[in-house]
Parts: sequence; C-alpha cells; structure tokens
Amino acid sequence: MAEILTLFTSIGLSEQKAKETLKNEALSSALKEGIIQAQRVNGANGVDKAMGTLLYSMASRLKDNKRLVFLSDCIAQRKICTELQLAAALDFVKSHPEDPISQKEFDEACGVGVVITPEQIEDAVESVIKKHKEQLLTERYRFNMGLLMGEARSALKWAEGKVIKNEVDVQVLHLLGPKTEADLEKKPKAQKAKVAENDVKAKKEEVSLNGDGNFVEGRSLMEQLRGEALKFHKAGENYKTEGYVVTPKTMDLLRKHIEFTGGQIRTRFPPEPNGILHIGHAKAINFNFGYAKANNGICYLRYDDTNPEKEEEKYFTAIKDMVEWLGYTPYDVTHASDNFQKLYDLAVDLIRRGHAYVCHQKGEELKGHNVPPSPWRDRPIEESLVLFERMKKGMFAEGEATLRMKMVMEDGKMDPVAYRIKYTPHHRTGDEWCIYPTYDYTHCLCDSIENITHSLCTKEFQARRSSYYWLCNALDLYCPVQWEYGRLNLTYTVVSKRKIIKLVETGVVRDWDDPRLFTLTALRRRGFPPEAINNFCARVGVTVSQTTTEPHLLESCVRDVLNDTAPRAMAVLEPLKVTITNLPKDTKMDVRVPDFPANESKGAHTVPFTCTVFIEQSDFREVMEKGYKRLTPEQPVGLRHAGYVISVQKVIKDSQGKVVELEVTCCSSETAEKPKAFIHWVSQPLVCEVRLYERLFLHKHPEDPSEVPGGFLSDINPNSLQVISSALVDTSVKGAKVLDKFQFERVGYFSLDPDSSADKLVFNRTVTLKEDPGKI
Repeated sequence: MAEILTLFTSIGLSEQKAKETLKNEALSSALKEGIIQAQRVNGANGVDKAMGTLLYSMASRLKDNKRLVFLSDCIAQRKICTELQLAAALDFVKSHPEDPISQKEFDEACGVGVVITPEQIEDAVESVIKKHKEQLLTERYRFNMGLLMGEARSALKWAEGKVIKNEVDVQVLHLLGPKTEADLEKKPKAQKAKVAENDVKAKKEEVSLNGDGNFVEGRSLMEQLRGEALKFHKAGENYKTEGYVVTPKTMDLLRKHIEFTGGQIRTRFPPEPNGILHIGHAKAINFNFGYAKANNGICYLRYDDTNPEKEEEKYFTAIKDMVEWLGYTPYDVTHASDNFQKLYDLAVDLIRRGHAYVCHQKGEELKGHNVPPSPWRDRPIEESLVLFERMKKGMFAEGEATLRMKMVMEDGKMDPVAYRIKYTPHHRTGDEWCIYPTYDYTHCLCDSIENITHSLCTKEFQARRSSYYWLCNALDLYCPVQWEYGRLNLTYTVVSKRKIIKLVETGVVRDWDDPRLFTLTALRRRGFPPEAINNFCARVGVTVSQTTTEPHLLESCVRDVLNDTAPRAMAVLEPLKVTITNLPKDTKMDVRVPDFPANESKGAHTVPFTCTVFIEQSDFREVMEKGYKRLTPEQPVGLRHAGYVISVQKVIKDSQGKVVELEVTCCSSETAEKPKAFIHWVSQPLVCEVRLYERLFLHKHPEDPSEVPGGFLSDINPNSLQVISSALVDTSVKGAKVLDKFQFERVGYFSLDPDSSADKLVFNRTVTLKEDPGKI
C-alpha cells in the first residue's frame, strides 16, 4: 500500500488525494497500470505533474480498460498533451471498440501533432474582435466576452482555452483601454415585459408537473421522445452507451442485428398478465410506444407470461385494451411463452458453457455479503445437464431444484434463479412444461430474440442491468441496451396489485375499475379521456428521477381536454321546485342550449321550459348574506339560456321548516334590470343517479408507516363516494352511450357509467370544474 501511495504522489497527487484514490479499487488499479506503462516509455522519473494529471483523468474516465495501455502510451509519448485532446481520445476509443485502432484516424480525431502558434491565436482573436468591434465600442466591458472566446476556440479547436482567454483580454484592453467608473457600475436590469397572468400560472404548473423542476416548455411527448433530446444511442451503436459491455463478438452481432432490422428503432412494452394496468404503466406505454413512434420505429406488446399461477385471460385482454385505448397499436403481440423451447435450449447452452448449475437450496434468493455460495455451484457440467433434463421431465417436487446462473447482481443477489419448477398448467402451453423461466433470465433473452434496440424500463431495474448484459454476452447473443427512466407515482393512492386486491376483498372498492382507483380501467370508467392521460405523461416529462405527483395535476389535464370535447348539459343534484306563477300552466317551449357556449358553431340542443323548473337548493337563500349573488326573496336571478329573470313571491316550507318550493314570477331578461348572477335549471327532467368521488385515502402517502402507522386500510376516506339517487338531468343526455362525457353546467364534468340502464342513467363525476366550489 505504501509503495502505491508513493507511486501516486510521484506524479503530483497530494497525499490526501492519493489516499482517497486508494479507497477506489477500480480507479487505483487503472491509475497504477497507467503510471507503470508511462514509466516504461519515459523511465521511472519521466512522468511529470502535467502528464500525471492526464493519466489520472484518463484512469477515472476510461470505461474500457483494454484501451488503458494504448492511451497511457499516447500520454507518455506526448501525443495527448491537453484535457481537450484527452476528451477527444476517450470519445474515439469508445466509438471504435474493434481492434486494431487506426493510428492515423486516431491522430486526426485527437489533434495529435497539431501545433497552434501564438501568431495563429493572435490572428484568430483579432479577426473575432474586428467582427464585433462596433458592438464592443458601444457596450464596452458589458459586452459578453464569452462570445469572443467561443468563436476564437471554434476557429482553433486544439488551442488551450487559457491562452485564448489571455489573448482576448490583451486585445480587448488594447481596444477599449482600462475600465472606467462607468464600466464598473452595475448593469441595469432589463425591464421585463409584463406576462399575462395565465401564462405565468401555466409556466408554474409546468414546473411543478415535471418532478425534477425542468419544465418541458409545453413540448408534446413526441417532441420529447425524438432521439436527440434523450441522448439515446442510434440503432447499431449500442457500444457507445455508458456501461455497455463489449466482447470480441459484439461488433459482429451488431452488424447482423442492423442487417436484420435495417437500422429501425425497436422497443417493447412487457407487462406481466397478472393484474390491471395503472397510471404508472401509462407512462411506460407512452415511453415505449411513443419513443418508437416518434422515431419511425416499431413497438411490440409482449406479455411476460412466465408465472402460470397468477395469470388470467381477463388480464391479457384488459392490457391490450388499455394500450389501444391510449391510442397505440402494437406492431405485434408476442408472449414470452412463444420462446419457451428456445429459452430452454439456451439454458442448456448456458450450463454447457459453465455459467449455470442445478441447485437444491431452498428459497430463490442468495443475498448479502455473508451468504456463502451454494454448495452445488461447482458441480460438474454433465451432472447439471442431466439434472436439468430431469427437472423438465417432472422428476423433482416443486422447490426441490432450481437452475441458477453463476453471477452476482448489483443489489447483492447471488446466482439468481433462471428456472424453477411449477406444476401449474399454463394458459397457452397447457401441461407441456413444468419448469418456467424467471424474469431475470427471460427478459433480456426475449429482447435479444426480438432484436429490441432500446430496452426501456423503470429505475428500479437499474440493479439488473449488469445481469442483463452478462446473460446476453455469456451466450454470445445480440445484446440490446437497457435504459432506465423515473417511475411515475401519485399521492393519495396505492397501485400495487396485492393492495388493490385487498381493497376489493374487504369491500372498500367494488373492483379493479372502481373510479376511486388509479388503474387505467378505473380512470376510463370515471371518464378520464386517454388524450388527457397522454398529455399528463408529457407534462411530467421523460425524467430519469423518480417523480411523485399530485392527482390534481392529472385532473388539470382532464379538464383541458373535456373543456373542448364535452358538450354542455344542465343537471340539478339537490333539487328545489320553482313554480312560475305568471306563466300559463300549460306553457311549454323549447330553449336552445349551445353544446359549447364559447364556440356556438359546434352545435346546440334544445330542452323543454315549462312553468315548473328545478334549481339547486344552494342557489336560493332565504336570508340574504353579504356577497351572495344568487336568488333570495329580495334579489332576482337569471335562468341560463332561457332569457328570463325570476323574482321570489312566496317561500313554501314543510312541517319541519325546510324550504320545499318557491313561487316566483318571471320577466324577459331583455327588459329586466341585469341580475347579479345566472343559474342553471331543469324542466321535465330525467331522474338519474349521480356518483360523486373524492380521494380514496386521507393522507398523501397511505403506504408510509410514518404517515399512516395503522396501514393503508386504516386510512380510507369515509366520504370518498357520495351517491345521489334522484338527481335531475335535462333530456339532452337521453341518448347517451356508456362513457359519453358531459359538462353539467356549474357542477362539473360527468361520464355515463356502465351500470346505466334504459330505466335509469348513472353518471360518474369525472372532475369538478376549475371554479372553487365554495364560491358564493
């Protein structure tokens, strides 16, 4: 250890820096090898501090150590003399993984042998200053000097930045002279143009929507997903990705991959068919299908059907239904089970190569630093082949044998299971198999078989990336690139399959599509348009960081869509009868109501108007209150669309003193004094059921023991569902179909529920209106 410490300090590292470097085994090993190689070229004392700095930078940034000797030689021979050249060298070796490296191409790419003279720097800076001379003389030292630096550096790629800066400073001083008092005064802030309040609000909303604070400036998901914005690799350039493992077979496999795909982007959405998709899956669907669509590629819907105990046909149907509901069409629908025979053959090959063995240890996980390896890890290859065949033939009990892969994952899991025994018929293959592959084994191999270019998954799978690459490379198969993105989480909800099942079993919710849940089927039933969910995913943004988002931000996206697409109707949830005494009892006229008042060209419908109408109880107050603008005995109110203003003549109450009817007179709104408010109403209405939904849980994080010590089932909001069995809705909704959507004026957005019948329509409140419901 002391020897290595001395070696590190000999190249100019401080003792503290040298000790910190020793703590990093990979870095200290690479640096040691680099220094020794440089000493072979220049002698024991031939590595000075400048060279040592470059060696340290190279050792800390180089990902493929097979190029370490080559780059150390270049530094030792002073071919690479600056950080700029080193950065170019690292990029070059990353993009040229095959041997041999072309020295000529390398030299050209890294500026080897290029000499920039002081005269060249002086001429380049002089040219740039001449270009901006007029502006410089006007703005003097308030001019952006970085612009001069940038342009001079563009002209002299391999010149040192420090030297260029010095020359810029000298020539600017020569042109402008020393700074004056006026130059030293603070630059006045530019007057900001007044921004419309709505624009500010929208911008703030975007910031909060995009969990990591980088708002997406209103860009659509397609714009965000076009390759360059994401810095994803191009098809066939997998090896340029950070952390991608290059083997002697890699480049040949990539060439064959490109021949097969023609350079097309290929993704997949790979759900397990053992539950219903939720809002988090919406981001995954948008990301996988959207990335392929934005880049003229294709996306598979692949069912990861490797656990027959939990899979049901209804889940397969519901998953495909939801993908298509969100507006995406899979290029093909595939199943992991399509490849069962191929996966088995590959497992046999893995054993033959010495990378897998049959194990009899109970429990699937070997995890932790102190867990000893399986005693069967070193069993002979032929023995494992025989035992694996016996597993396939059903000669072991469940749990008695597994096939394990010889590798350690990032999370410490050792030798993950590749195959386990399950005596459960499979929904597609029946009793043909009694051994089934695991996710860790199946996923990357199916990606390889389907020639996936970008294996997109959520952040928690980052710990499996090394095993993904290891398995493909261990079998000499084409290896896609795994990219991780941040999972989308919502507050005030649970999305785990196990917990939703618990909510259903305990009767808290009716089923997976209960509108209080955030499964996609529940959101559809509640009336959320698919465009709104896609817009929400776009607003959240394609972030790597985990995002936890408030439900009201999703609801905002829903309102934006429904405001333009949901026709208006009138509905009264808590009716109060109003009799208009100065109209004949047989009065009946049709009132025209625009479907979209802001754009009447989009159509209209008619509703009946008689001498008996119904209004909301809350739209009348017997005692006038300050600020109340609706109907009172002293204050008239207008009826929306009807062209009438009504005034109270008599208040009728029941035996308990509750107001049950109003007798009013009406007059034309054209002749009456303009009332302070107009209210909605219905006449000869349909009697409907209306369901009003609130948050299912009382706390933001119902699964967090520190917030909800009693567990999520103890956090149920008792007022999450209110059923109004006798709401009154105007007749324009009579022909509505299930999931048709409406805005009930001044009440909210509603959708027709599948429970509706010919005798009675049932409406779910999708979201409230933007207006504060407490406003008087």
